[in-house]
Amino acid sequence: MTPSAPHRLILDGSALVHNWRLLARMSGSAACGAAVKADAYGLGAGEVVPRLAEAGCRDFFVATWAEALALAGQEVSIAVLHGVRAEDMELAGLPNTRPVLSTAEQVKRWREGGGGMCDVMVDTGMNRLGLSVEEVTGGLLDGLAVDVLMSHLACADEDSPMNARQQAALAELKGRTNARRLSLANSAGIALGTDYAFDLTRPGLALYGGVPRAELSGVRQVVFPEAQILQRRRVPAGGTVGYNATWTAPEETEVAVINLGYADGYWRGFSGRGIAQAGGKRLPVLGRVSMDLAALDVDAAPELGEGDWVTIDYALPAAAEASGMSQYELLTGLGKRFERVMR
Repeated sequence: MTPSAPHRLILDGSALVHNWRLLARMSGSAACGAAVKADAYGLGAGEVVPRLAEAGCRDFFVATWAEALALAGQEVSIAVLHGVRAEDMELAGLPNTRPVLSTAEQVKRWREGGGGMCDVMVDTGMNRLGLSVEEVTGGLLDGLAVDVLMSHLACADEDSPMNARQQAALAELKGRTNARRLSLANSAGIALGTDYAFDLTRPGLALYGGVPRAELSGVRQVVFPEAQILQRRRVPAGGTVGYNATWTAPEETEVAVINLGYADGYWRGFSGRGIAQAGGKRLPVLGRVSMDLAALDVDAAPELGEGDWVTIDYALPAAAEASGMSQYELLTGLGKRFERVMR
């Protein structure tokens, strides 16, 4: 028998689909794909992919071949962003799966392994993964069956002149290879306008409720963490709560200790700054968040007791500001101990 978890992630499937459709509209005539790497940013790719496929998404992106293998039964098109190592070649025959080649050695390896459809990453200024523009235009890809020639924006969440330089660099490659499609825009890149969309966009963060630019304010929250109360206690005036006694009760205070901590991805940055809710009542985090536990002020909720559930405020822009973590870290750090419930 599997014991029930004392904390869970409620995932709003309708909000997920709403966000993809919003991003698809903002992509103009370009197809809109979905980055589902890191287990769909922590939500669970096995649940996310079929929801988005049913909504009309046709292109999915993972980081590694292990992530691709986990989705092998989904019958969707999958691109592996980290290319193909020698150790990955035994998986190269996965149906509807192709590598995103980013080095000359990977191109050589793919050719010698029999080739087949692939994508290619070109570096337009981020200096992370990708072939150089000179390699792409110099014939390195001749004879390869390339679906998508892609690059990645370094500063799309900012109004940086680098965005236009990268857009122009990829636009210059149109027609210079036999690639069927060009792709540049991530979530924030979609918000920069349709000049950045090319033939295919690759949103990630905004699908899951992140808002990297103000133009994406229509994105809906997808992830709602909930935690169960382990104990309710009365702390006397002058009593302290948690490690290092960082919070002292100014008066007698009702406190609930919940099953949630930084081992679950509820970071120490939420100490004294996080908020939970129950029945419309605001329940502030008191003292330090510890590995498995956090304490809440529940003076406002006399009805709450051991075994009851509270919902953690986790709208990503506000949670990022409160915790000092990026919206990406807040999503992908959500631990495996959560039960994930897609609704």
